Amino acid sequence: MGSAALAPAGSPTASPPPPSVRVRVHKYGGTSVGDLDRIRKVAARIQRVVEAGERIAVTVSAMGRATDELIATARELHPRPNRRELDMLMATGEQVSIALLAMALQHLGVRARSLTGAQAGFLTDGTHGAARILRVDPEPLLRALEEVDVCVIAGFQGVDAAGQITTLGRGGSDTTAVAVAAALGVDTCEIFTDTDGVYTTDPHLIPSARRLEVVDYDEMLELAALGAQVLHPRSVWYGRRYGITLHVRSSFDFRPGTLVRKLAREEAHMETDRPVTGVALDLEHARIDLLGVPDEPGIAARIFGALGDAGVSADMIIQGVRGAADSRQQMAFTVPRDRADEAMEAMVPLMDGLGGRAELDLGVAKLSIVGIAIGSAPGIAGRMFEAVAAVGANIEMIATSEVRVSVVIPVALAHEALRSVHAAFGLERDESA
Repeated sequence: MGSAALAPAGSPTASPPPPSVRVRVHKYGGTSVGDLDRIRKVAARIQRVVEAGERIAVTVSAMGRATDELIATARELHPRPNRRELDMLMATGEQVSIALLAMALQHLGVRARSLTGAQAGFLTDGTHGAARILRVDPEPLLRALEEVDVCVIAGFQGVDAAGQITTLGRGGSDTTAVAVAAALGVDTCEIFTDTDGVYTTDPHLIPSARRLEVVDYDEMLELAALGAQVLHPRSVWYGRRYGITLHVRSSFDFRPGTLVRKLAREEAHMETDRPVTGVALDLEHARIDLLGVPDEPGIAARIFGALGDAGVSADMIIQGVRGAADSRQQMAFTVPRDRADEAMEAMVPLMDGLGGRAELDLGVAKLSIVGIAIGSAPGIAGRMFEAVAAVGANIEMIATSEVRVSVVIPVALAHEALRSVHAAFGLERDESA
């Protein structure tokens, strides 16, 4: 790797291509390249940019539901595929997309070249299925953009120091695109998707949701981490870290979308009139209850150390005394649903040794409200809890911060609760506007 590289601890040191050539960074999601007709339309959009005298570094995801289909195929052969082999398999989805888009561009007379994550200079750690970017060497992209107009880069993937293919986790193509923008010194990354921006909640679930013109990095980071599907959390982190504006827009039209950036002070003050920016629903978590946990120093460290050794991150955590007579207590936490098996494999033997037991609950959902003024606006949590109670949903866990309130509720009532909370904070689109 060359010395000009992106790394989490520093700023990009790459020099952009010659001033006479402007580089833009685009990212197209799986829906945008879901079939050959859509790939042709993406190619035509890119052609317009090239004809205007610009060059583009384009990141694409796998076509449609290709990644899900590859995982399903793997699980027909093995119920829990080895993560190294799964990365090897899943990386092929993006490689199909980049080759087809490059061919479509070449058919239009556009000079294009496809690049895998490794060929584009992405070095990651060795965590298969959830790798983190360590460095992005911009030299391969800079050299390619001297020879072609468009570099089509496989999102979601890289290689570790041993040359093993790794993937960045679901939604990782967003992170790839923003990391490319940082490495090339580009100040805006355009994220094209099947919606025309960021909404107060998922418009596929609540059609009356309102599109937001501007969202602060911190709000978007919380929304993304809490289940909003429009952006991957790490892509927002990179944007904030390197001052890159994320422009979320539709791949099906040319209208402006939502800008994700740091709000100016006067804009932030205006947000106090709108303390809740959005509502996020996450159906991809599971709850683990630990019953009969000894109430003694070091137990929590052993529990979460075992989870860490299994490569599982816990999210919401609660702990309470179960019975003073035997000095045992109950602990509960949530984990990603797709890592629940690994979490239980770590917890069951540990709890057996401690004289307790672990129970898994897959029937939960996490509902969250987000807004940069939540911490300074009294009564927000109470209004949310009232809206959840109005649909008969019992709140099982609660977590708060300066910019969000999250609750865990039964999954059977999740969508009703989402609609109730969204309405309670007046987030619907103004039909008269």
